[in-house]
Amino acid sequence: MIYTTEVENMCPVAKGAKHEPAPIPEEGQWVHAKKIEDISGFTHGVGWCAPQQGACKLSLNVKNGVIEEALIETIGCSGMTHSAAMAAEVLQGKTILEALNTDLVCDAINTAMRELFLQIVYGRTQSAFSDDGLAVGAGLEDLGKGLRSQVGTMYATKEKGVRYLEMAEGYVTGIALDEDNEVIGYQFVSLGKMTDFIKKGDDPNTAWEKAKGQYGRVADAVKIIDPRKE
Repeated sequence: MIYTTEVENMCPVAKGAKHEPAPIPEEGQWVHAKKIEDISGFTHGVGWCAPQQGACKLSLNVKNGVIEEALIETIGCSGMTHSAAMAAEVLQGKTILEALNTDLVCDAINTAMRELFLQIVYGRTQSAFSDDGLAVGAGLEDLGKGLRSQVGTMYATKEKGVRYLEMAEGYVTGIALDEDNEVIGYQFVSLGKMTDFIKKGDDPNTAWEKAKGQYGRVADAVKIIDPRKE
């Protein structure tokens, strides 16, 4: 350690009370975080790219400073999905400081990593008050049984009104309208379930029928329209 002459010539003054860093809640404990390995927690957040055409939802499960589990969900940009594939390989096994300074290719994923870093080091995690935190694998619970991201896609114009295209339940195949042409329900097919049926041996038509569902007062509809064509 090199000191300037001015500092060298100063007389020492003793430090009084030891001021610890403010404790943060981590997995059911209050922790005075001083090093990266002092950080644990499960959290998720959203990042966006510079042109704001795409977004990333990132979920991380951190144990003792190391990312043990990562879930990357992207929307709005085709290149982002490929960046997410790389990020999933890169993030796990890194410390959160390494991950913060890693080029994850996509602006949105980098931004999400920055936002999550802030949440984690300040103790703002979903597992802050859960004893021992969440087990590795908890990130998959966000996806549900079909291990498929929940996506909502809606489109509307002043002239023609609203079109439901995709709901959490699945791909919307029909919108139910009443006598006033107002939406009273919709029909959908769960593409995740359909794929699972096909993998188990069903032919595509059978799988399509088995994966169908509906929501709302579809039975009362005056007409059902295809939201992508009508």
